[in-house]
Amino acid sequence: MQLIHDNRSSNTSGNRPFQDILQARMSRRNVLARSATLSATGFLAALAGDRWLDRGAAAAMTEGSRTAATQGVGNAIAQAPGSRLINFTPVPVVDGTGPVPTVSADYQYDVLIPWGTSIQPGGPEYNGDPSTRPTAAEQAQQVGIGHDGMWLFPIGNSNDRGMLAINHEFGRNQHVLGKRTPESLEDVRLSQHAHGVSVVEIQKTNGKWQRVGSSNARRIHVNTPVTFSGPVAGHPLLQTPAGNSPKGTVNNCANGHTPWGTYLTCEENFNGYFGATGSWTPTEAQERYGFLPGGFGYGWHNFDPRFDLSNPSYTNEEHRFGWVVEIDPMDASQTPVKRTALGRFKHENAELVVGRGGRAVVYMGDDERFDYIYKFVSESNWRSMRARRISPLDRGKLYVAKFNDNGTGEWLELTIKNPALAAQFADQAEVLTFARLAADTLGATPMDRPEWIAAAANGDIYCNLTNNTRRQVPDAANPLAPNPFGHIIKWRDSDNHVGTTFTWDIFVLAVDTHDTEKSAFGSPDGLWSDPDGRLFIETDGTQPEINGVRPNDQLLVADTNTGEICRLFTGVTGCEVTGLARTPDRRTLFVNLQHPGNGNPSQTNFPASQGSGKIPRDATVVITRKNGGIVGS
Repeated sequence: MQLIHDNRSSNTSGNRPFQDILQARMSRRNVLARSATLSATGFLAALAGDRWLDRGAAAAMTEGSRTAATQGVGNAIAQAPGSRLINFTPVPVVDGTGPVPTVSADYQYDVLIPWGTSIQPGGPEYNGDPSTRPTAAEQAQQVGIGHDGMWLFPIGNSNDRGMLAINHEFGRNQHVLGKRTPESLEDVRLSQHAHGVSVVEIQKTNGKWQRVGSSNARRIHVNTPVTFSGPVAGHPLLQTPAGNSPKGTVNNCANGHTPWGTYLTCEENFNGYFGATGSWTPTEAQERYGFLPGGFGYGWHNFDPRFDLSNPSYTNEEHRFGWVVEIDPMDASQTPVKRTALGRFKHENAELVVGRGGRAVVYMGDDERFDYIYKFVSESNWRSMRARRISPLDRGKLYVAKFNDNGTGEWLELTIKNPALAAQFADQAEVLTFARLAADTLGATPMDRPEWIAAAANGDIYCNLTNNTRRQVPDAANPLAPNPFGHIIKWRDSDNHVGTTFTWDIFVLAVDTHDTEKSAFGSPDGLWSDPDGRLFIETDGTQPEINGVRPNDQLLVADTNTGEICRLFTGVTGCEVTGLARTPDRRTLFVNLQHPGNGNPSQTNFPASQGSGKIPRDATVVITRKNGGIVGS
């Protein structure tokens, strides 16, 4: 959600900025000379395997069809080592600028589940008619708006059928309500029900994917009952004087998935939905999390007291948001669970890998300028914990990253056992609830908007740093200050993901791609690697101008063996390209287009035909190769 993220920063800790560390590191290694020959040297590290599986995990999984559905790699056909990975015609910049998507000439796409699609066949539908909007009750039965992170959970490891869990990050009032501000609680409920998560069963019939009926399909929105687990569950910080039960999830950005078959949805800019109708003075913690009297203009607090920071009956309601939420896509009877051991901040995604000893390791970015990168390590082997009816995400250690000048780094544990934190917080629940403040105290390294994190089976971890236009210029030799186009870093942890030290390096600077039309990009956001060594990069924000043309946000594929980068797909005017999911055989890729035309039908009518006057609707795009090959090849 670039438009909000880059406008302000709530980190006033004074911790040494990553800019200073990166300048020193780059100076030592002469990164300018190196990156100028990026494509020729194949600087991008090779990737292999699915991200959450260790080498023995696939063979060891024994949880029946659920595990098979989650694993999703058993019938994938890997290409021969050394073969050329990218063999498609890149989308020219000039073709990627209009009101409809553009895909490589070797590919094709279809549109699936746009905003307003009924979760179940026969339910209420909304087609983008500008003269009306869904009711709140109807929206609660429909796919939401702001399509973002997602994952496909194949049924029986099928390539043609599965449960698609998809996030709905945000929707502007003008887009959702047809007005700038809500005028009633009904308006607020409509907006609230457009947020959250959709779980939809989809199936490919006669070569085309479509929604089908399912007992497990459901909407999870701002008013859905939820529960808490882990160290903060039951703590006074999660209790309100009104005694209202916890409900809802909001601003669901990117995601993760677990080897036991569940979906992880991440709450990002939750602060923007709160405001104050009366006198209100923010606490230090509220300031650090970016709470404002008017929020982001949603106006929920004017009609729903849960979101009114000045209402004493709902003190602590804001502490119920900012978590990673676990959802079972195969069982609609299960209540979503907020896993507090993973900390409270503006989560972008939650990349789960299996580390030494079978421990679950979750990497997470806090997507705001000058905020941090985190890691959670489960207490013990995830299979053993689940066999004892303990969630691997409830017990473990949470760390925050500190980058050193010499290419090394440290994971600093956020624990009340640290005297510096014990002097500031009453207990571990406070440390986790106010993870940003704890990370400030420990001297974590402020980063340039840490977004999606992707893990490779060889142990490397990658993180998109989308951009930071307010970064100061230390000298002409540092190409990342200011940093309007962003970059990607990589690191490798000690002790197979569970250690407390790491080594790091620059993966790619976006500015170094701008001299080649087929590979030019900026503002990297979404990120995924496939088993053959391709890296899929999605963008959200400023794109470079090439030959006088600036493309829409896009999806590119990098061959990590040769450094070649090619543009596979571009979105529509005003949209963000985000979300990545695939079938087990990797011959179908699902990608989302968020806020097409920024909701303005004069910019685009996607997915309706142009000139129809229909309101543009967020949607999932299904990408396949015309010859039926692996997507990205």
